[in-house]
Formats: sequence, C-alpha cells, structure tokens
Amino acid sequence: MALLDRSEHFHSHCVKVASRLDAPLLTCEAVIAENCYLLRNVHQASEAILENVDRGVFVVPYRLTGNASNVKRLIHKYADLPMDFADACLVDMAHDFQTGRILTLDQDFAVYRWGKNRPFELLLEHFE
Repeated sequence: MALLDRSEHFHSHCVKVASRLDAPLLTCEAVIAENCYLLRNVHQASEAILENVDRGVFVVPYRLTGNASNVKRLIHKYADLPMDFADACLVDMAHDFQTGRILTLDQDFAVYRWGKNRPFELLLEHFE
C-alpha cells in the first residue's frame, strides 16, 4: 500500500527498497484485492496495481484451490493476532515457493513463521 500511496509515511523508503529488488514480485490475489480496497480513495491506485500485474511486475502464481486447508489452519494458529486472509495466503505461499523474503510494513510477519518455524526476512525496516 505504501508503495503507491504518496501520503503514506514510508512511501519513499518503500519505493527505494522495491526499486532494488528483482522483478517480478510474487503475490496472491488476496493481497491485490486488499490493496485495491485499501487504496480505493487514492486516485488511480487500483489501475496502477492492475497495470503492474499486466506488465509482470507483480506475478500472481498462488491459487487458493488446493491450499484452503493450509490457509484455514494458519488463521486458526495465529487467531490471537489475528491473522487476516491475505496474510495467511502469503505465509502459505512462502512455504510453496520456499522463501521468506517479504516486502511489507506489516510487523505481524516478524511473528509469523513459514515452513517448519522459519522466520520471515522483512525487506523493509521502519524508519521514523
């Protein structure tokens, strides 16, 4: 979200870090939908997100079919946070693609574990 919302406190930091990463960036439809919703009041943000999918900047290889029981298990496991649907898909996706590298400001990913208790590598750090 901070990547596209210039009013977001960490926007410039997110842009800088993202520009150093190799494209494509893997994500899931739940994250695309959540960001389109959260950025609905930012002029042309949804269009920019979808354009990035079209251009191959964001690739959406994850399918809920075949993974729904894993997502359900994760939501139950992290109910105390609570874990939302998009986060559960990303945690499950990390296992599928064998990487815990994640571009997010969501500090819950410091708590979440993928695979057999592996921590995520948060590519963004908070700077005040």
